[in-house]
Amino acid sequence: MQLRFDDRVVLVTGAAQGIGRAIAIGFGEAGARVHLVDRDAEGLASASAALGMPAHEVDLADRAQAITLIETVLATEGRIDVLANAAGGVCGQEGRPLDAVTEPQWRAIFGANVDAAFWLAQGVAPAMRAAGRGRIVNVASGAGLRPSLTGIQAYTAAKHAVVGLTRQLALELGPHGVTVNAVAPGFVPSNPTSIRQWERYGEEGQRRLVESIYTRRLGRAEDIAAAVLFLASDAAGWISGQVLSVDGGRA
Repeated sequence: MQLRFDDRVVLVTGAAQGIGRAIAIGFGEAGARVHLVDRDAEGLASASAALGMPAHEVDLADRAQAITLIETVLATEGRIDVLANAAGGVCGQEGRPLDAVTEPQWRAIFGANVDAAFWLAQGVAPAMRAAGRGRIVNVASGAGLRPSLTGIQAYTAAKHAVVGLTRQLALELGPHGVTVNAVAPGFVPSNPTSIRQWERYGEEGQRRLVESIYTRRLGRAEDIAAAVLFLASDAAGWISGQVLSVDGGRA
């Protein structure tokens, strides 16, 4: 099966690095017209220059900015065929005891992971409904299905919320030809935060983690991108409301 997106317009968030950048590369290689979105100005500029794709510096937790982004791309392209939400993460935080978590820390993670996905879906849904087709693929996490290895309560809760949002949007948008799915990555050390987390495990912790994976290897950003492209393709037209674990198998 060859997945092609020739002349399709794809919006990829969290595209400055890691999984988001790999998703953008995958869509670009498959023929799509890709727009990159991130709040990391330096990383976004680097990705845009390297990939030759238009870039948009946006804080997606801000509804006004998210809606303006959708309006800008629609004005330029006339449509958005695929929304791939890879923005989110732990916002530079580390695990800490329950009593030590502050309100700003909690809200920052929900803003980046949940609010952003909702505002973008809200913005793009009218155009997809009018077109009678569309794909929304959210990057959730294994932490959206079970407790998180990060130990960050807000991250676990936010990714569970992304899973719930995915299923609810699938129900609402399905009658209009729009599918909504999520990918739940396992451990993928693809950005500075996840690489630091891997290093903190130490040699013994790293060994145990790898041995808990059926395929006995860590994930790569390209593994996640491949799943996103499949769910966004015509081949997945009768798949909606699903969460695909891409984690090498988990013991």
